[in-house]
Amino acid sequence: MGSGYSSYQNQGSSFFASPEIVPSSPSTILTFHSKTAWKAHWETYKNSTKLMVINFTASWCGPCRTIEPAIKALAAKFTDVIFVKIDVDELMSVSEEWKVQTMPTFVLVKKGMEVDKVVGAKKDELERKIERQRF
Repeated sequence: MGSGYSSYQNQGSSFFASPEIVPSSPSTILTFHSKTAWKAHWETYKNSTKLMVINFTASWCGPCRTIEPAIKALAAKFTDVIFVKIDVDELMSVSEEWKVQTMPTFVLVKKGMEVDKVVGAKKDELERKIERQRF
């Protein structure tokens, strides 16, 4: 059923689902709904020097919902960074692989390795770490 992912692009103040993923377009956040789609994405980008920010979230998580507009703004600001959203309840095995225990958790990845992490809805800390790691 479907491709297992979706993407949201900023168009002014409204967000809409896009049928295509264009990682370099403004404010693109890739959302994965299947392990197969996530693994395909991971295989494509695991050796990349491009920074990937993986947002581990849950639909029931209040802080996750609170920080979501800030994540969309960061994705719009840092168009050279790949932003990924993974619901821990949908892809439990992926969150276990990354040893995620608290939501939200943001894992910053380059060349297939974790280079930094932010645990909690800490927008300013996340922005500083993205600035530092993106090049």
